[in-house]
Amino acid sequence: MLRLLFLPLWATRIVFGASTNVQSSESVAPSSVSPSIITSAGSPLATSIQDPASLVNLFIGTRNGGHTFPGATLPHGMVKVGMDTNSPGNHAGYDGDPQFNATGFSQLHDDGTGGAVPLSLFKLWAFKSCGQFDTFEECPTSIASRNAPRKNLSTGLPDDFAEPGYFSSNLSTGIRVELTATRRAALHKYTFPAGTRNPRMVVDITNDGQQSSTDPIMELDSETGKVAGGASFAASFGPDRFRAFSCVDFQGDGFDLGQPKEFGAWLGNFPVKQSTNINQLYFGFRDELGALLTFTPNGNARVGVSFISPDQACANAEEEIPDFNLDRVRSSARAQWNELLGRIQVKTDNVDPEIVSLLYSSAYRTHISPADYTGENPKWNSTEPYYDSFYCNWDTYRTLYSWMALHDPDDFARIIRGMINIQQHEGWLPECRGATAQHFIQGGSNGDPILGEFFVKFHEHAAALNVSSSALYTALLADAEKQPPNWDLQGRQVNIWKKLGYIPSDVWEVGGTNTKQVSRTLEYAFDDFAISQVAKILGKKQDGAKYSKRAGNFINVWNPNTTVPGNDSIVGMMQPRFADGTFNFTDPRHCSVNDPTQATCFLNAANKDGFYEGSPIVYTQYVLQDTAKLIQLQGGNQKFIDRLNFIFEQNYFDSTDEPSQQIPFMYHYANRPGLSTQRSRQVIAQFYNTSTNGLPGNDGAMGSFVAFYLAGLYPLPATRQFLLSSPYFPQISFFNPIFGKTTTIKANNFKGNPIDGTGGTVFVKGVKIDGKAWKSNCFIEWEAFQQGSTIELELTDDINVTCGKGSDALPPSLSTGGYN
Repeated sequence: MLRLLFLPLWATRIVFGASTNVQSSESVAPSSVSPSIITSAGSPLATSIQDPASLVNLFIGTRNGGHTFPGATLPHGMVKVGMDTNSPGNHAGYDGDPQFNATGFSQLHDDGTGGAVPLSLFKLWAFKSCGQFDTFEECPTSIASRNAPRKNLSTGLPDDFAEPGYFSSNLSTGIRVELTATRRAALHKYTFPAGTRNPRMVVDITNDGQQSSTDPIMELDSETGKVAGGASFAASFGPDRFRAFSCVDFQGDGFDLGQPKEFGAWLGNFPVKQSTNINQLYFGFRDELGALLTFTPNGNARVGVSFISPDQACANAEEEIPDFNLDRVRSSARAQWNELLGRIQVKTDNVDPEIVSLLYSSAYRTHISPADYTGENPKWNSTEPYYDSFYCNWDTYRTLYSWMALHDPDDFARIIRGMINIQQHEGWLPECRGATAQHFIQGGSNGDPILGEFFVKFHEHAAALNVSSSALYTALLADAEKQPPNWDLQGRQVNIWKKLGYIPSDVWEVGGTNTKQVSRTLEYAFDDFAISQVAKILGKKQDGAKYSKRAGNFINVWNPNTTVPGNDSIVGMMQPRFADGTFNFTDPRHCSVNDPTQATCFLNAANKDGFYEGSPIVYTQYVLQDTAKLIQLQGGNQKFIDRLNFIFEQNYFDSTDEPSQQIPFMYHYANRPGLSTQRSRQVIAQFYNTSTNGLPGNDGAMGSFVAFYLAGLYPLPATRQFLLSSPYFPQISFFNPIFGKTTTIKANNFKGNPIDGTGGTVFVKGVKIDGKAWKSNCFIEWEAFQQGSTIELELTDDINVTCGKGSDALPPSLSTGGYN
């Protein structure tokens, strides 16, 4: 909603940073905000964090390429309303760098993406006056002309504020902007400075983040000022286009607003008074278009969005915001976030408040995407949920859904149902998807491990969660067995995968690009592993054996003779291979900071190196399903450890890149979990904090990745195991509503967290589950979370701890009989 209100220039201001009820430009920095906790009388221990939303810092990663979204949204909400800036790095609209000006407040964004700028659709913009004579015709309506600096605080930071479900900003023009959201609608409130004579509002129909709009439509009701319209826009990471629509209507603050004083459509910087339809203008292929209105004081407005039609956009707004009440919508949004985040509880004694904020801020971002577009799918009618903003499964399958499994199975199940429904209508599971359009696949058919993760952990509850086991398995088999017309957008290059057991370097098929052959081979192998786990649970023994065998195909691209130039001690590497079985060669340093050619491995049809967004040195370690076999190939435990050390010491580890995420925890498999604990903590210390520069790259799945590290866990997707380290808290708990149980991890002898991640009393030398000694110090099973167990960790400062005694103390692998 938008409210046109008038307050003096000295009206309340808000702080740039984490949420707080203090609305003052001189407030403390976000990292020093104390947790909102209830404590026992006289005790420093937090017994319950009642308001976790107060601990979320939405501005983390809004600079330095994090591309995070600090605006207002609900958990998995479609509408993400927030500020747009004229920064070249504003993939989520906003840039925390104060040098960049505001250009509007859009209703749709995405969080943490790479590629081109997605969405940023249907901006609103306010003028307190226009030109020398403050006339309608003088208003600079184009996006380049209307931008204005934000007001800066004494710290030099923008005078912006955000909390879950709410965003506000004070602009240099004296206008204050407040935003909140429901699932498919937004509310804006604009407070104009005293003395404003002609408050005007721009409704921008065509400007998205890429300036890609075509085929616009727009109508303006001259009696009420309602504006409805839409256009076609380009997908941000694929070849398709989509249509989207918006509806903006106005209401007085407690009274009927009446007819606008002035109205008209605009083209570029030329408002045309009295026009009510863009067909009254001469416009071209990609012109900027919209509406401009002048109201009497104290007006309100709301914005509905739809991918179906302008009428549905209006209906969404009327249904979800019937009363134009910003305070009610804001409170409802915060309550939803608090309920969800409150399922995760920590004790905070002897913990830096920044770590507490980092945990809840990271957990918050795990619930921004995928987005719930249910009812907004223009492609087919269905009673099933529809989710979008899969950016991309390659980014998220490793950690995001395992994090959801711990505390949010209901949303997880709805996402799974939506994915299955997409497969039923389009033939294959969705991979990359945004604004209803298919985007380019980065890895394999990585919807498979997402479905596998759900089914392995919740198969006993699938029916209760309205997930069909047979439909889920059918969707998996479509990816595994049926080659699509374009495997760059869905499915796999499956025919030659089944024939050779790897993707060769020298086979060109018309169904997709001949690139990423090695990384796709490794991803396909893990995809088939996920399918094998589902097949075994369903009692399909033959299929289980078949896909377990295909999960071992990673060995087909292992060249035992490849070495790293300048270091003959690292022997053996995943390498591209020709169809006749002979090996091609890619320099193991390729696509790393040590690459002498400074090459990258992004989407490029001419890229024949075989890898995507990861060096051969990093991707060689990507065999989650059988790390024991990988250790054998690499020469045993010590050589495996030496290789991991080499990866870190020579800066091959890339915290911005998903294939690197499991590497710090891989020492577990060589019986050195203390090294995993230290490496993972050093990663947090080096790359992550609560500042606007607090992410090393675009967010992607960094929220769930960081949250797991802080919880002292690392997931193995589509399995019932979590690798175990120590949490950054003396206690962390997860409430799972489908089980009705709370699982608590207690770190006995907790003495705090070393600032640089090195050393400390943080290494696990013993584990008890519900009072009984557990078989391993290196992993725990899903049953502990099903039962609502108390997991007690005995901590030591001895980094030389082991996984324990017995053959079952090491984490499982296929080649050692695990996962059968």
